[in-house]
Amino acid sequence: MTSWLHQQRLDAAHDAVRASGASSVLDLGCGDGDLLVRLVSEPQIERIVGIDLCQASLQRLRARLDALEDDGAAQVELVHGSMTESGADLAGFDCAILIETIEHIDPQRLSVLERAVFGAMRPATIVITTPNAEFNPLLGVPSHRFRHPDHRFEWDRVRFQRWAEGVAARNGYIVACRDIAGYHPALGGASQMAVFEVR
Repeated sequence: MTSWLHQQRLDAAHDAVRASGASSVLDLGCGDGDLLVRLVSEPQIERIVGIDLCQASLQRLRARLDALEDDGAAQVELVHGSMTESGADLAGFDCAILIETIEHIDPQRLSVLERAVFGAMRPATIVITTPNAEFNPLLGVPSHRFRHPDHRFEWDRVRFQRWAEGVAARNGYIVACRDIAGYHPALGGASQMAVFEVR
């Protein structure tokens, strides 16, 4: 995906975190930390925990964080682990973000993710983005393929909204979905975002 669309996705997620008023953020599947490094300098945020299964990504992220000037930024902890495994130390955050991560999980394991994030961790706000399959033709992605070889699924907007509304109803959240990262009048954006808030 083009860097322009990636930046738009990051902008949308960053704005959602800022609007939530969160002072503590859990970045589930943080990868190299494209969003996390932005949030470090956000004045309202005091604590960030980034979790990822890829040790190399966490090492690259640590190097990026070490290169930042120390300006009283948020306290950051990086954890090698899975977003589907919950613990008491991951509960009580104001906001959790899952940026282009759920599509890397086998669909039959999404219920495990739901129980971990929405049940056990239960942050006040949850921001999830995922590719919009309807936009794939504009990116030159053949109909029989996904955007990335590690993707387990890619949903259209109706399917994503149905999933998000079901998760919200089962766990006592309200949710709003919208297109992000570009816009086409018929196909929507390259990505789609759901913002969940505890009722």
